[in-house]
Amino acid sequence: MVKDFDDLQKYGKDNMEVAMKSFGALSKSAQAIAIEYADYSKRSYEQGAHAVEKLFGAKSLEKAIEVQADYAKTAYEGFVAQATKLGELYADLAKETYKPFEGFFAKASAAK
Repeated sequence: MVKDFDDLQKYGKDNMEVAMKSFGALSKSAQAIAIEYADYSKRSYEQGAHAVEKLFGAKSLEKAIEVQADYAKTAYEGFVAQATKLGELYADLAKETYKPFEGFFAKASAAK
């Protein structure tokens, strides 16, 4: 009985350690993602404001179209780069969150 209780207690402790490691990885990754979103929003706003300034300063319709086309191109390229970076961050989030459970699931499979 005592051995079973000790095993149960150790099992509970191991579960808690794994959960806390996973939560730590989740928290760290979520913070990195939030910072990346904030930085991208700031850059996007600044680029948009700069494009509007250039647009108001355009002396001809051709120049205005050129400014708009340049802004659209850079905005699209920035969006694609940001989406790629965020995809990598989310993939890292999944890997890091799952990593503490790898050993735990291996132990559980071996116990069967």
